Amino acid sequence: ILIALAVANREPIAFTLDPFNPGNPALTLKLPLFVFLFLALAIGMIVGSMATWVKQGRYRKLARQRGVEAENLRQAVSRAPQAAQAPQGQALPKPTA
Repeated sequence: ILIALAVANREPIAFTLDPFNPGNPALTLKLPLFVFLFLALAIGMIVGSMATWVKQGRYRKLARQRGVEAENLRQAVSRAPQAAQAPQGQALPKPTA
């Protein structure tokens, strides 16, 4: 849809950043409308990505904490003496087909 709008709207338009003096050439951009459409899309994607990243910060923090806890548990288990582990019995025989 954006490509079709870009093809249909190639004429330059004036985009003014000064609401009190719209004719001010220092704060007026004359570009094709599709440029403004693509800029709006890009800015929307960036702002949306940043909002998502900020909102999911607590989940990333929780994942980091759980990763540290899991690593500590792995190290504690690997340091445990071999005698403290449960004795292993004989293995069951392989089934024959």
